Amino acid sequence: MPVHKERTPEGPSLADATRGRILFGGDYNPEQWPEETWHEDVRLMKEAGVNSVTVGVFSWAKIEPRPGAREFGWLDRLMDLMHANGIGVVLATPTSSPPPWMGRLHPETLPRDEEGRTEWWGSRQHFSHSSAVYRRYAAAITEDLAARYGSHPALTMWHINNEYCTFDYGDEAAATFRRWLQDKYGTIETLNEAWGTAFWSQGYDGWHEVLPPRHAHYMKNPTHVLDFKRYTSDMLLECYRAERDIVRRHTPDTPVTSNFMPMWVGQDAWKWAAEEDVVSVDIYPDPRDPFGAQNGALIQDMTRSQVAGGPWMLMEQAAGPVNWRGVNHPKPRGLNRLWSFQAVARGADAVCYFQWRQSRQGAEKFHSGMLSHAGERGRTFQEVKRLGAELALIGGEVAGTHLTSDIAILHDWNSWWAGAQDGRLSREVDCPEVVRAWHRALWEAHLTTAFAHPEHDLSAYRLVVVPQLYLLTDAAIDNLLAYVRGGGILVCGFLTGVADEDDRVRPGGMDARLRELFGIRTLHEWWPLDAGETAECDGFRGTLWSEEIEAAGDAVAEAVYKGGELDGMPAVLRKGGAWYLSTLPEPEALCTLLAGIAQDAGVRPPLDGLPAGVEAVRRGGLLFLLHHGRDRVAVSVPGRHRDLLTGADVAEAVELDRYGVVVLEPAP
Repeated sequence: MPVHKERTPEGPSLADATRGRILFGGDYNPEQWPEETWHEDVRLMKEAGVNSVTVGVFSWAKIEPRPGAREFGWLDRLMDLMHANGIGVVLATPTSSPPPWMGRLHPETLPRDEEGRTEWWGSRQHFSHSSAVYRRYAAAITEDLAARYGSHPALTMWHINNEYCTFDYGDEAAATFRRWLQDKYGTIETLNEAWGTAFWSQGYDGWHEVLPPRHAHYMKNPTHVLDFKRYTSDMLLECYRAERDIVRRHTPDTPVTSNFMPMWVGQDAWKWAAEEDVVSVDIYPDPRDPFGAQNGALIQDMTRSQVAGGPWMLMEQAAGPVNWRGVNHPKPRGLNRLWSFQAVARGADAVCYFQWRQSRQGAEKFHSGMLSHAGERGRTFQEVKRLGAELALIGGEVAGTHLTSDIAILHDWNSWWAGAQDGRLSREVDCPEVVRAWHRALWEAHLTTAFAHPEHDLSAYRLVVVPQLYLLTDAAIDNLLAYVRGGGILVCGFLTGVADEDDRVRPGGMDARLRELFGIRTLHEWWPLDAGETAECDGFRGTLWSEEIEAAGDAVAEAVYKGGELDGMPAVLRKGGAWYLSTLPEPEALCTLLAGIAQDAGVRPPLDGLPAGVEAVRRGGLLFLLHHGRDRVAVSVPGRHRDLLTGADVAEAVELDRYGVVVLEPAP
């Protein structure tokens, strides 16, 4: 497995599109409306402060209604209209949703699921990433789009495909999977060794016998499944690169992006982000979720970290309700504004939506738009207008600034994939939920975090936390050891360092170097907990997991289990600057523990004495105060400041109403 390199942006960036302002707008699908509506849209866009629209995401059938045809007239008029009104265009390649004719004429372009069923046209993402025919058509339409609009003055950015997420288990995918494996392993004997095929008589005699991990009678080989997930991420990335390289050849100074979904399991986002000029993401927290703000902050922190702490793009969010949950609630008054400012505080230089005008037909006609079915007098549009005006006020001050953190949370998609295997010890343990629990503890302690890959340079961080990394490469383990030896503080959660890169359990159940680092003499047994079950410990209760570990003589048990099989054994173990948690403390206890360790490491919140529910983030020279509660609160802010949103002077304290937002700069 190649060592992951940190992203080092070169060439065009988001700054080339923003030009010292915050991009504000969203997906615009004018092909759904008669052209007379376009002029009404432009009037309302200008009224709302919209300066950017994403066009063409789902327009393939409109541009190419039959093989080889090109109908660009409507798009010519639309691009000219946007430019004439000062609205920039993020032009998308329409390749996430091929026209029906492609599947009809070329059924091999349609993906198949693990049971061999074809995914037909009639929705979206119905393409096989491995299909040579699909790739040929995708390249052709991308080439023609880039040639026609590469010099258009409205063009500010390229958006490749949309939310890459297609798995394919078909025959063409099987062939490319075998080629991918040959490139990785070289010989079938090496593959057999890596996959442990001596188990259950799975040994392969030749490459022709290897298939995707299709439907099986019982549990599948976990390393086979792991490699297929790696392969799928790489195949989708090949599709992205092919289209990116085409548009980049025509417009080398125009930035290129493709939008991630939040912690999407199918993409190694560290690897993908290194290939993008602009890292963008779609975020849709549930307005009824009590942890919605924290989940948003997690995705924002992760996305910012994928661009090395620099500005990123909020490509999609909802101005109101979505349409895919069991019950789809609207956002209460002010929540859309609050969560948009949260994204800006945590590094976004673009605040965009799906979509501009709410659709009247199709599968997402109940998914909100900036201009809802209620029209321009509706609350949603009026709130969008206010937000657009306020973002214009602060754009010149905040755009292009970075955000730094003294704390890094480590996350790796390969570890997530490996740990999610069918034959694991507890289905109650879900890697993303464990990561959320640790991030939430730090967020509630008012500590801003970054994310990093375990092989990244960690030397700039005072504190590194590892919620869970079941799979760790040798390079990653060496990196963690070097970090602690260099004086860093490391806090590690349970079920970490269990397996190597081939999902082979390391001797002793945890890598010996890590056991030495944490002061674990022997890991005798894992003791997963049932749903709702807890383990009593000194001063707190543990959840999800517990472990029977024996401490070495030079380690300190900061907390032990009380009662039961593990009575007196370490629940929290420390050796020097390395901490190990063999359980997941309940939320308040985890927050208290991590906040104390952070303080000892010299990391403090942006402000002291922050009330619960108030988020404080420093970005550049600005201080963002975000109130996620409903009751009016007062926040102490030493010194004199000016609120950029109101122009008011602030001395020593500020009051925040429900969902209130204040953006402060130091007074001259």
